[in-house]
Parts: sequence; structure tokens; C-alpha cells
Amino acid sequence: MDRLKIEGQSKPLGELGEGDSFFINGSEMKVDKQFLFLEHGTMKEMIIEVFNPKNEREYQVRYFDDQIESSIEVYELVGDFEYVRREPRIISW
Repeated sequence: MDRLKIEGQSKPLGELGEGDSFFINGSEMKVDKQFLFLEHGTMKEMIIEVFNPKNEREYQVRYFDDQIESSIEVYELVGDFEYVRREPRIISW
């Protein structure tokens, strides 16, 4: 498995909010919202919900705030409540 490559960052990941752009493998997504999922002591597990306006697919970008680059994972919503992990090659924001 190839390692996820993080390209350009327009601002810190934790500052992304509604309407900001997020790119997965070159496709532009729009941020719907970002929120705290779980707290692990001083570490926070965060979720950014994004959607692709062209095909209406929804994704969650999950990460730990103290180890962003090594913890980012992308999940696609495939049913009403089922998320499946995806392995993008490149992400940016």
C-alpha cells in the first residue's frame, strides 16, 4: 500500500469549515462541517464531513489533532449509516 501524500494546505486542517475546499485524488469536495468525535486525554479525534457536489457522494475525513499527517483516514458513506474506508493517493485543502 502506498502512503497517502498530502499536498498543498491552504490553512491548518483544524480550521477548515463549511464551504471550504478539500481535494481527494484531485476531485474538489466541499466541507460541510468539522467536529470533535472523541477526546483521548489531551488528544482529540476529529471528523471533517465533505461532499462531492458533482456526484453527491459524502465522505468523512478522520484524524487526530496531535498527529495529523500520520493519522488521516478517508471514509465514504455507502449506505444510510455505513462508512467504508478508502485509500486515496493524494489529498489537499
